[in-house]
Amino acid sequence: MYIPAHFAAGPDVIHDLLTRPSAANLVTMSPQGLLATFLPLIYDPAIGEHGALHGHLARTNPQWSEPAIGESLVIIQGADAYISPSWYASKEEHGRVVPTWNYSTAHVYGKLAVHDDAAWLGNHVRRLTELNEARSERPWSVDDAPERYISGQLRAIVGIELVITRIEAKAKLSQNRPDADIDGVVAGLDAQGHKEIAADVARARQVRPRRDAGRV
Repeated sequence: MYIPAHFAAGPDVIHDLLTRPSAANLVTMSPQGLLATFLPLIYDPAIGEHGALHGHLARTNPQWSEPAIGESLVIIQGADAYISPSWYASKEEHGRVVPTWNYSTAHVYGKLAVHDDAAWLGNHVRRLTELNEARSERPWSVDDAPERYISGQLRAIVGIELVITRIEAKAKLSQNRPDADIDGVVAGLDAQGHKEIAADVARARQVRPRRDAGRV
């Protein structure tokens, strides 16, 4: 991934992308060519040097049974939005502005392992459900469904584990713009209801290097 220095994601951004309830694209190279599946994942920091991502695929999905060649890739996407140049104070000052797109993303590389046993899958499904139900007023539990039904559902899926070897992450959040332009971006995003990425832009300004850093 192309990552200019001012858009390099810090540890906090990477941790947020890994741990937030979300789904991502798993991409593998197989003897049949590239395979990809969009699936929910959960991060376990205790596995390996960099942690692991756990998910599951339908048993009928060939991606788990086709051996992965080399590293596999998970593409995680944070909030994103179009940025209008009309939001920039610079537009009124000199007009040398163009549209862009703000986003955060992580390319997570690793070795893919398959887990085809009920105990692993049962634990995984419970953890994944608890993560995504945590914000609900009436959270659903695996135990709310009949045990026999859940057992049948587990037989229809196969677990996958990406043991992470490296991460490339980028947070393109207007860090290269003057403060007045960033104010306009935050206000413009808020006005359009893009609250999550507006907050991301505001946070990114707080941690970006000062433009006069290192000057005497």
